[in-house]
Amino acid sequence: MTLCPHFGTCGGCLLQDLPPNAYRTKKRDAVVTALQRAGLETVVEGPVIVPPRSRRRAVFKIKSLAGGLHIGFHAAKSHTVIDMHHCDVLTPGLFALVGGLRERLEPLFGVGETAELHVTQTDAGFDCAFRWRAHLTPTLTAALSSALSGLGIARLTMGRETVFETAAPTVALGGIKVVLPPNPFLQSTAEGEAVLQAHVIKTVGKAKTVADLFAGVGTFALPLARKARVHAVEQEASALAALAEAARSPGLKPVTTEVRDLFKLPLTPVELNGYDAVVLDPPRAGAEAQVKALARSKVQVVAYVSCDAASFARDAALLVAGGYRLGPVTPIDQFLWSSHIELAGSFMRP
Repeated sequence: MTLCPHFGTCGGCLLQDLPPNAYRTKKRDAVVTALQRAGLETVVEGPVIVPPRSRRRAVFKIKSLAGGLHIGFHAAKSHTVIDMHHCDVLTPGLFALVGGLRERLEPLFGVGETAELHVTQTDAGFDCAFRWRAHLTPTLTAALSSALSGLGIARLTMGRETVFETAAPTVALGGIKVVLPPNPFLQSTAEGEAVLQAHVIKTVGKAKTVADLFAGVGTFALPLARKARVHAVEQEASALAALAEAARSPGLKPVTTEVRDLFKLPLTPVELNGYDAVVLDPPRAGAEAQVKALARSKVQVVAYVSCDAASFARDAALLVAGGYRLGPVTPIDQFLWSSHIELAGSFMRP
């Protein structure tokens, strides 16, 4: 593959020059090493690598310089913004948006001014969240609404305020339409999401009752609800509200929701014992407190999706010490040519 012209300066794709086999080995070894450090041995499969130009979510850094507006990613180990004119990672639609944003936003920025724009490509258009000026004034609202019209942006928010919304941003999760809250968490690629959903569904198997912990907007709860009753637990109330509304779709088993901080108040062993299976999809810090409770529970099956090999390995060791058997682990590479790797594992009680 031809190297991106920004390779060597942009901090996003530091491994793009590796030969394919060496790259796959490096990604897999990151998981193997983390498990070994935690004293665990299991089968680590070859990584599932998503296709180029498939990432549907990005955080663009923006800085206005005397020569114009720069928009892209940070340089490696630097706050310098690399002005993006090529990208092998983003979806074609998301990359095309960058050019439009550069042209339309430049007149609104003063020299030296900086901002971040969080963008998710949804089925209805781009869902964008600005981190920019402290206050959204009527004048700025009008200027942004005018400048960014026609770029396919479904919604633009700034802080807790909506600048404009031309359509409700939606995605399909397991074939179920979900109307998204502002700046939601989604898997970075649709391809990686499908792999993770298939892993969770296979691990859960014929379970009739499932607790989906750190459930978000329903990435796993909604497809699981086709065959099982699901209790979805999540700290973000707006995400759970979106999930609950989507769960009213016909053909699904009952889905209940609970707003709860699982770091401070994990489900207890007594609460967990009411479920045949548990799904975990925590943030990078992992789910240590919740896993300690799981290790003391009678839950037979745990499907664990992780975005950090080290925290997964720590939590896996706790589950194994509690009597679970760790099955094969699958690395999933949704952040091409970076050092980051995600993974999915399964735990069964003998």
